[in-house]
Amino acid sequence: MPPRAINARTRLLESARDVIRAKGFSATSVDDLCKTAGVTKGAFFHHFKSKEELGVAAADFWSETTAALFAGAPYHQPDDPYDRLIAYLEFRKQLLAGDLPDYTCLVGTMAQEIYDSAPAIREACHASISGHAMTLVPDIRAAMQARGVSGFTPESLALHTQAVLQGAFILAKAGNSVTYAQDSVDHLIRYVSMLFSQSGEKKI
Repeated sequence: MPPRAINARTRLLESARDVIRAKGFSATSVDDLCKTAGVTKGAFFHHFKSKEELGVAAADFWSETTAALFAGAPYHQPDDPYDRLIAYLEFRKQLLAGDLPDYTCLVGTMAQEIYDSAPAIREACHASISGHAMTLVPDIRAAMQARGVSGFTPESLALHTQAVLQGAFILAKAGNSVTYAQDSVDHLIRYVSMLFSQSGEKKI
């Protein structure tokens, strides 16, 4: 679909996704967003009362679009829940491609900046990150039951995977290299593998 055929609101949300990941929320101006989206400031304020309102909508838009990506990803294919969990982490590593703004997380970027100054955006970012994490819980719970693993909750491990991934993005930004993020995901895979091998053989 040609860019002009997409409505102004969607173009602004796509602009926010791309520009904020590249420049950060604070450094991104309404003018930046309008220029990238190819819309007027009047169009911006027709759809959003403020940049903060746009930030909340952008977090929700990020959740919706990434949910579709992950729902159709190949890591759901293995029969074994542990294999699906490992395949998910390997898929996350595969997504570490292109320039930094192409693979870093919009909601993680915004949360680091505005956690104290913009509560509405912070809450939307938390909902996005934790909501995605919770999609891993059924497989983690099933893998724990199948392998007799205990001592933690499925929810806590799901959130830990996101903590490592978000930290990996920060390291990649700080070091200006995707290698830092790739290495972090490799360590996370090793950690999860060891965690689920602690009980020995699977339960029958």
